[in-house]
Amino acid sequence: MNKGVIFNIQRYSINDGPGIRTIVFFKGCSMRCAWCENPESIAFKPQIAFHKKKCIDCGSCQEVCPKGVVDIERKNRFDWGKCDNCGTCVDDCSAEALEMIGREMTVDEIMDEVKKDEAFYKKSGGGVTISGGEATSQFEFLENLLKSLKAEGYHVVIETNGLIEWNKLKKIAPNVDIFYFDIKGIDADHHRQNTNVDNAVILKTADKLLKNNYHVVFRIPIIPGMNDSPEDISALDKFLETIGTKEIHLLPFHRFGEDKIEIIQSKQKSLEIPSMNRTELEDIKKKFQYFNGIIVVGGE
Repeated sequence: MNKGVIFNIQRYSINDGPGIRTIVFFKGCSMRCAWCENPESIAFKPQIAFHKKKCIDCGSCQEVCPKGVVDIERKNRFDWGKCDNCGTCVDDCSAEALEMIGREMTVDEIMDEVKKDEAFYKKSGGGVTISGGEATSQFEFLENLLKSLKAEGYHVVIETNGLIEWNKLKKIAPNVDIFYFDIKGIDADHHRQNTNVDNAVILKTADKLLKNNYHVVFRIPIIPGMNDSPEDISALDKFLETIGTKEIHLLPFHRFGEDKIEIIQSKQKSLEIPSMNRTELEDIKKKFQYFNGIIVVGGE
């Protein structure tokens, strides 16, 4: 794979691994989590976002659209079913109300961006974090990027949902310094309801990584009413201890992703629940009885 689809490269991050980091966000995801905080990352192809509050009703998008998708007199101005995300309207929008999310990039192009902050990585003990979306869904491109990053000596963190067979993951694991591995629930039925996929492969992959002595930090998103019941926490507690986990991060539900739903015409629905606070997470932390490792509330 010579090119991958990337939707953001974020510099100077201090929240997704040690030191100062550059985060490369891959587009496309293998899950459909009800609480997704990056709904713009789900689709694999670049897509147009419409920031309605920025729109000045100039009508230029309607004039230039080759597909006749836009009618500014219509309540829903864009007929997204006809849109092929060509980007003509985005290029013509002087108000910047239209945005193309995602673009094809080569490994070399990403490396050029990463190298801009090399001095910060060295001074702070930082590096590069691969996030998404789900980067392993663009496996061959990810494999090539990881090889290039390690050839330059960069510290690499990858954030993953773990929905990948071990026979594939073990090919890239030696080029990863830390896995930030999401576990969204242990009960198989609840997991399918919440994410639209089974968790059998995920749990097996988590176990394999630890058995092969890779550095894994499990990140647990806590979603009220979906995976925070006493039974859910107890099952998670026992699983983490059984596989020999050393560190977990409890991540609070927040509504940031829901602000993006309308902008990208997502089918994701608002959960209509408030964001969590630290006190609620501290209460969840107290329910872990079997797991003896480090519990970080809120992640790094």
